[in-house]
Amino acid sequence: VVWWLVSAMWLRRSLVRPEERQSAELLRWGFFFLGLGDIGHVGFRVVAFAREGLSTTVAIFGTKVLLAPMGSLATAITFTFFYLIMVMLWHARFQKPYGIIGYAVFFIGVARLVIMAMPANNWNSLEPPFAWVIYRNVPLMLMQLLVAYLILRDAFAHQDKAFVWIGVFILVSFLCYAPAIFFQRIYPPVGMLMIPKTIAYLVIAGIGFFRFYRQSAPTASARAEQSVIEN
Repeated sequence: VVWWLVSAMWLRRSLVRPEERQSAELLRWGFFFLGLGDIGHVGFRVVAFAREGLSTTVAIFGTKVLLAPMGSLATAITFTFFYLIMVMLWHARFQKPYGIIGYAVFFIGVARLVIMAMPANNWNSLEPPFAWVIYRNVPLMLMQLLVAYLILRDAFAHQDKAFVWIGVFILVSFLCYAPAIFFQRIYPPVGMLMIPKTIAYLVIAGIGFFRFYRQSAPTASARAEQSVIEN
């Protein structure tokens, strides 16, 4: 569904109002990265199960690595980029300076990438150290909350219903994601919260599509008719 929406956005990009083009493109790129990461996260697992199970390995530059954890690494990277793009989307949509909170999102995003690069994450493992799972996911949760705050603050101020709902569903995704990260190892069924979390992102993509890419572009005859009326 994400890839269908991203493709539809690209095909309908000419229908976007000129003043909203930057915001529309940022939205499209955000979900491009989200979809790209999930291809690795879900797709690599599907390939692994189709072969030898989660123990399936592949050779990368002569080194054997587990396929499934590489998908987790891919989505962790692209998820970070998604929220960096979302703060850029807020900036483009509401024309507000980044300020302390906006720059904090960029700083936290870079810090998360640095944390994920640490060898202690043990990405080539089906059971990564729980402490490092927390270390690298707390910054992402902070990014979610800060981006949601910025979007909701200015969406309410501008009475922008579409972005109000985008902010709301970012919070929904956070409320599903946080318990799954903290409690899944203790009570595995909590991991099912990742399903409504995923649906929340699909809703955000749908809202963005209808907000920016469903505009009716005026035809040449309509523009000529309008010109005659105005003259």
